[in-house]
Amino acid sequence: MARPRILLVEDEPSIAVPFGQALQREGFDPLMAGTARDALRLARDEQPDLVVLDIGLPDGDGRDVCRLLRRESTVPILIVTASGTETDRIVGLELGADDYVVKPFSAAEVAARIRAILRRGGSPPPARISVDGLAIDLGARQVTLDGAEVELSRKEFDLLARLARDSGRVVTREDLMADVWDVNWFGSTKTLDVHIGWLRGKLGDDPANPRFIHTVRGVGFRIAAPQE
Repeated sequence: MARPRILLVEDEPSIAVPFGQALQREGFDPLMAGTARDALRLARDEQPDLVVLDIGLPDGDGRDVCRLLRRESTVPILIVTASGTETDRIVGLELGADDYVVKPFSAAEVAARIRAILRRGGSPPPARISVDGLAIDLGARQVTLDGAEVELSRKEFDLLARLARDSGRVVTREDLMADVWDVNWFGSTKTLDVHIGWLRGKLGDDPANPRFIHTVRGVGFRIAAPQE
């Protein structure tokens, strides 16, 4: 069985070399990049299964690399930062990172996080999902409704895309919070209801007689299947 290919973006050899060796021992196939430029090139050319991305790079900010990668692909991204402040965490996640880890860290911890992200990823999602006049282009992060473009925020798009990937099936509140916000989210799930409300408003969806987003009380939400 092929080992998952992990692109490790770290400019300090004293960290990159032993960490790369540790990833090998954990069953991964590491690719090494020491600059933002090399990281983008390898991500495009080698198509890794996941990117471990340090924020501090000699030729740029890792957050810019994260933003560019997210525009071009759905590759999972694990951000490495020297700061564990809530602001840094939120910024990284809003840019499209799947998780973050704070220095200093153990190789075992990062390996566990990598495996968890890869498990959540499952099989690659389709490039485009269509449900009753609603078209979701995952690569372009664009939504159209009956041919007209719908402007969504990042979280609104992620929430709609997550529901659409399981169209016709209920997605639990817990899964939505873990997949769209953060698996370690400890705040109120009220933010989910707020974003569902915003989504319904932009899609012209009546909660009492929904065309798209159905509430399954006490469980979660379901987006209509294409044949409904």
